[in-house]
This record gives sequence, C-alpha cells and structure tokens, in this order.
Amino acid sequence: MGSKTLENEDRREHEIPSSSGSCSAGGEPRGSHLSRDGDGCMGSQGADEGDDDDDDDECHAATAVSLTGPTSSEANKKKKRKRPKKKKGKTPASKQTSPPRIPLHDLFPSGEYPPGQLCDYETTSTVKAPELRYIGHGFLEDPTLLNDYRKAAEVHRQTRKWVQESVKPGQTLTEIAVGIEDSVRALLDNAGLETGQGLQSGFGFPTGLSLNHCVAHYTPNPGQKDVVLQHQDVMKVDFGVHINGWIVDSAFTMSFDPTYDNLLAAVKDATNTGIKNAGIDVRISDVSAAIQEAMESYEVEIRGKTYPVKAVRNLCGHDIKRYRIHGEKTIPFIKNSNQTKMEEGDIFAIETFGSTGRGFAKDGPGIYGYGLSHDAPEHVSLPLSSANKLYKTIKENFGTLVFCRRYLNHIGLDRYLAGINCLVSNGILDDYAPLMDIPGSYSAQFEHTILLRESRKEVISRGDDY
Repeated sequence: MGSKTLENEDRREHEIPSSSGSCSAGGEPRGSHLSRDGDGCMGSQGADEGDDDDDDDECHAATAVSLTGPTSSEANKKKKRKRPKKKKGKTPASKQTSPPRIPLHDLFPSGEYPPGQLCDYETTSTVKAPELRYIGHGFLEDPTLLNDYRKAAEVHRQTRKWVQESVKPGQTLTEIAVGIEDSVRALLDNAGLETGQGLQSGFGFPTGLSLNHCVAHYTPNPGQKDVVLQHQDVMKVDFGVHINGWIVDSAFTMSFDPTYDNLLAAVKDATNTGIKNAGIDVRISDVSAAIQEAMESYEVEIRGKTYPVKAVRNLCGHDIKRYRIHGEKTIPFIKNSNQTKMEEGDIFAIETFGSTGRGFAKDGPGIYGYGLSHDAPEHVSLPLSSANKLYKTIKENFGTLVFCRRYLNHIGLDRYLAGINCLVSNGILDDYAPLMDIPGSYSAQFEHTILLRESRKEVISRGDDY
C-alpha cells in the first residue's frame, strides 16, 4: 500500500511460491484373518452303515464327537471373535481449490509455514531499531511472530495465484475484490463477522484495484458505478493480509496486452533493486537512488509513441508497524538526501510505482478508505449518537487498520455514512482518496514485505510469480 511523501501526508500518515504440505492418512487394510467358529463336519462317512457292534458304535460315536467339534455347551462358552472396526479419520487436504476455499491449516497440518526468500546481507551491522530497546534482542527471531508472518504470506501467495490465473477482462472490479477477500477469509478460516475477529486475522487495508492513470488506492465501494476490466487496462492489485497485527503488504500489476510489458518490467526491476540494496545500516537515500536508476533506464512504446518510465516522485515505500500499515520511515523512489538508516528489526514494504505520465500523483474523486488518526481518543462523545456507536464498532473490529465501506457492510452495518462523516469532520477518522496521474497515462506497481532480521533479510512475501 503506497505512502505519500511528507509534503502530501497531512491526512495520510496511516495508512505470506504457492506451496502446500501434503499428508495422507489412511486406516490399515482389513485384516486377512477371519473369525473361526470350529464348525467341521464328516458328513455320511463318519461311521460304517449297518454296524450292530455296541463297542464299535460307542467308539465311532466318540470319534464323531471329537471330529465334529465342541458340544453345544462348550460352544456357548467360546465367544466369537469380532472383526476390528476400521477407524475413519479425516485425510488432510493436499491441494488447494480454485478459488481457494481450503483453510491453510488443513494444508499445513503441522502448523509450520514456509519461509520467504532468505538473503544474506552484504555488510553486517549492530544498529537496531528503536523497538528493540524495549522488546529485546532478536525481536524478529521470535518463532510465533515469524510463523504468523509466514502464514500471512502464504495466504497472500495462494490468493494472488488464483487472481493471476482466473481474472480476465469483462469482470467487474467488485467481483475481483470480493473474490480476493472471500479467498483470504477462507484461507484464514476467519469470516470476520464476530466482534474482534478482524483483529485476530484479516486484511491489512482495503483491496486496491487501480487502473491505468489511477496509480493507487482505488477500491470499489457500495454506491459506486461498477467498473468493468477491459483488455487494454493495466491493473495494480494491492492487498494486505495480517495475523495478530503483523501485516504482509504485497502488490503486483496485471495487463492483458503485451504493449505494456516494458512498463511492468521497469517497475518489477526497480522493486527488486530496492530489495537487493536494503539492509541493516543502509541509508535510505542510497536505496532510493538505486530504485530510480533501475526504473528510469526503461521506456515503453504505446500506440507508436515512446514514453520514458518515470518513478512517481511523491509516493514512497514505508516501514510497517503492528496493526499499522504505515510507520515513520519512508523510502522515496527518487534521489534524496535522507540520511536515515535501516535498522535491525525494521519491517519494510519495498514498493515502487512507475508511470508514463508526469510521475506525480494527486488526490482523485471518491474515497478509498478510512483509518483512525494517530491521536484518536479511546472514547468519543459526539452530538451524533450514531457516530459514537460507529466509533466503538470501528475500534472493536479494525482498531488502527485501514478499512473501507465494503468492510463495514460485511459486518452487517448500514446507514453509517452520517456517522463516518461526523468522525472525519472531527479529526477522529482520516479518509483516503484514490491517487491519480494525468488521464491517458499508465502506471504499474510491484511490492514485497521484507524483515530485516539479525543475520539475514527475509523477503517474506516472495513467490514464484514475482
């Protein structure tokens, strides 16, 4: 999720390769042993016919008894051996459906999720983020935190795999957004309908589906006219998944016309360059310069005209805090004099935006989403009672996470617009607009979340796709 530079951030400070474990469990085959009932029979050959000798008769009778098995009294004493019943256990799923509907814990019954891409640092350093002074050494080495992050990343990978395989021109953006969100909820096995469930796991921010000159922060909301995806569109797909507040922020761009391939290649290269250069004790200005150099080495020809790919100069990558998509540090896509250093324990969304337009994004019409302001109070007492009730619902279900109207509808709210407007006008909620370059231009985005761990960085959201 893109962040504006400080000059435009008055209202916008807020802002886990498809892999599936397989395990087969089946009962043992039925035993080959069959129960015995001791029932043998000699038939008519058991004695000589017409023999009048009593002794012989007694002898043959005794023999017949011994050969025909136990008497009825003896048979009653024996219990017939029962065939053991086969236990029917649930076999863990080994393959995801399309769209994803099998919870991730069914695909990974061990509860351990795959790591992201692990990269060695080019240099070592002892610089630590301020959080480590309070949380302690090895903040990002905590196994529970790492597993939460890796699970969220795997949810992201499996969801976007479905998007890349199934989304086609002719679908509405609402259909695509709902498909993404239904998949995330199914993978997390959390519908998010009960109070507080959205804080256990869910979305880090509203699903972004931004077309062409809309650079970022567009999501289809109730009451808007449905937008239909066209063959010539370039669509940025930006969504976040969180578990216990640890947010995976990752984005990619889709196009259906090879005309835009170089635009996508430029931005992907710039993002990977930023990831490569990021590390402990690295100056943010050095990362920015490398990003701009990579991005602006590309150009793209569209309908006979050649355009340089420009880095969008007033958007930035950013660090991520728990339950807060935008921290304090930003990574511009152009050269700058920022001497701030990356530190051990930092979590960054390394993202870049490239455009064939002016390379500058302005607020467009409409509302993307809302988030609590940094200084939002614990409780409010406003003249509009519906605003007070809505504020309590927001705190309980989203906390400091950014949300949109579609998410309010999902938890069963309606007639909330007056309450939202009241909260925004009183500075309690921040609202976020779509970000636009000039009409007729095209833009692209790629993004990964990285963890600056003690001995190496982990590109937690890396997949086979990008």
